[in-house]
Amino acid sequence: MLEVINASKIYGEGEAKVTALDNVSLKVENGNFIAVMGPSGSGKSTLLNIIGGLDQLSSGEVILDGNRIDGYDENALVDIRRGKIAYVFQQYHLLPSLTALENVLLPLIFAGKGKNEKDALEILKRVGLEKRASHKPSQLSGGEQQRVAIARTLVMGPSLILADEPTGNMDQKTGNEILRLFTELNEEGRSIIMVTHSAEIAKQAKEIINLQDGQIVDRNTHFQIEVPCLTRRY
Repeated sequence: MLEVINASKIYGEGEAKVTALDNVSLKVENGNFIAVMGPSGSGKSTLLNIIGGLDQLSSGEVILDGNRIDGYDENALVDIRRGKIAYVFQQYHLLPSLTALENVLLPLIFAGKGKNEKDALEILKRVGLEKRASHKPSQLSGGEQQRVAIARTLVMGPSLILADEPTGNMDQKTGNEILRLFTELNEEGRSIIMVTHSAEIAKQAKEIINLQDGQIVDRNTHFQIEVPCLTRRY
C-alpha cells in the first residue's frame, strides 16, 4: 500500500544544515499498525509529514497504492489527504466556535460533498460521542476532543491514518481508550502509523520502528499484543 524509498529530508545549509531523515526506506502493508519511536529530533514527525505530503523530500520517493506522490502538486496532495490519508495530531485542531458535529462536517464541506449530517452523526456515534454532538470543544474533555478529531478524520473513509502523539495530552485511562479505538479501527482494515515516545503505548501496535538521527535503527516485526476493543455504542 505504502512504500517510502531512500527518503531524506535536509533543512538549512552549511553549518546550519540539519538532516531530519537520512535515507529511510519503509514498506507498510495494508492493515498494518506501526508505532514509530525515537528521541526528540530523531525524525518521527518528519517521516509522518513526508508520507502525508505536508513536507517535501530532499531526495527519495513516496509511493502510495502504486503511484509516486512525492512529486504531486498541492492540489493533488489535498485530494489524497481528503480521501486515502488522514491525520490525528496531539493538538486536536478543532475550531472552537463550532460544535463537535460541525467540526466533523468540515472535511465533507471542503470536499464539496455538502453537509451530510447523517454521516457525521453516525461517525460521532462510532466514537461514542453522539450525545455530545451539539457541544463546543470548550465543553468537552481532552479525550472527547481527541475522539471528535478522530471522527473528523474517519468521515472521509481513509485507508491510512497518521497519528502524531495522539495520546500525549491525556491521562493513562483516557489514552488507553483512544488506543483501543485505534486498535479497533486497525482490526477493521485501516492501516495506522503512530508516533509515540512511550514504549507501553508502542506495544499496542503490530510493529515497532525505532528512529535515531533520522535513520531506522531497529524494526520489530514480531511483536503484537491483543487489546480489547471498545464496546460499540450502536
